[in-house]
Amino acid sequence: MQYPVELTPDDNDTVMVTFPDVPEASSFGDDADDALLQAQDALETALNAYITDRRDIPAPSDANGRPVVSLSLLAALKVGIYQRMRARGWRKADLARGMSLNPRQIDRLLDLTHASTVEQLEHAAAVAGGKYLIEMREVVGFGERPVHVSV
Repeated sequence: MQYPVELTPDDNDTVMVTFPDVPEASSFGDDADDALLQAQDALETALNAYITDRRDIPAPSDANGRPVVSLSLLAALKVGIYQRMRARGWRKADLARGMSLNPRQIDRLLDLTHASTVEQLEHAAAVAGGKYLIEMREVVGFGERPVHVSV
């Protein structure tokens, strides 16, 4: 899940970063590199709101030479579970029943800022009908993350 970004110089000597696929996400930095570092938090904050609002997570478009920002590994794992739930027409209550958990625990499990364990996430993925496949890639340039997760 690598989302392309637009970098725009501001009039106050900073660089603004926006996400064409996630209009709610934007940030800025002292320069392009700093803006890209700040962008991951902005992206994850916006996607967390999508999950809270029970909206579909937008798929990233082709980068077409633009810089990209990836989710953290933890956020990518959680988004994968959420997407499996949506594909099955499940709500949080359905996953809670399948995992024999309280719905509040599912809220934390799907919160991109909460430090869930890999064991919890693997269990949730299995209950939702998915399995993680993780691939390590060589980092070629800035903005490319070495982890690919699919569920």
